[in-house]
Amino acid sequence: QVQLVESGGGLVQPGGSLRLSCAASGIIFKFYDMAWYRQAPGKQRELVAGISSGRTNYVDYVKGRFTISRDNAKNTVYLQLNNLQPGDTAVYYCNANWQSAHYWGQGTQVTVSS
Repeated sequence: QVQLVESGGGLVQPGGSLRLSCAASGIIFKFYDMAWYRQAPGKQRELVAGISSGRTNYVDYVKGRFTISRDNAKNTVYLQLNNLQPGDTAVYYCNANWQSAHYWGQGTQVTVSS
């Protein structure tokens, strides 16, 4: 059974930081491209950052603030979120993708508010 379990979300003030984690089980983690998406209320889910074969990519408005990384020994992908702004408030989802296999986590809420 494949599981992606996100953690690390919470309430933070503008300018603050959080580190999200996504622990994977039931897959050969090192084969998978991993990504973080987010979905704000009333909006579509959107790609935030991805990592594959050591390469990373980011949506423009998080470049320089967010960092994606992975630890294949721990079957875990991370998203470091710095200088958070109210517009970053959303549910953040972990995604694993390899060939025709495509999995989602249950999401973790990030709320940025003073």
